[in-house]
Amino acid sequence: MTVTIYHNPRCTKSRQTLQLLQKRGIEPNVIEYLKNPPTAQELADILEKLGMKPRALMRKQEAEYKTNGLDDPALDKQALINGMAANPILIERPIVLANGKAAIGRPPENVLAIL
Repeated sequence: MTVTIYHNPRCTKSRQTLQLLQKRGIEPNVIEYLKNPPTAQELADILEKLGMKPRALMRKQEAEYKTNGLDDPALDKQALINGMAANPILIERPIVLANGKAAIGRPPENVLAIL
């Protein structure tokens, strides 16, 4: 089984989720998404696996959300995905991919359902 985590080492929940995986003997492919952001297509695929709309995956309290006009309710799905791809700080974290599914590690135990 291949497991991938979109990780931010400065985030407590992200570190806890990575630890949880490792304690279960899983060494995931770690993607520090602020250094290596997902493409718009990868984000679209992740959203589909999560069963979420783009705004549900966005960190709306980040300054980039408003300064880039992403708070505009008229924006379509693709515009929001493009906004996250261009500003990865806006992506909620951590995201774990496994078995063709995805989960957000908030709380970290959420990811256990897809393993």
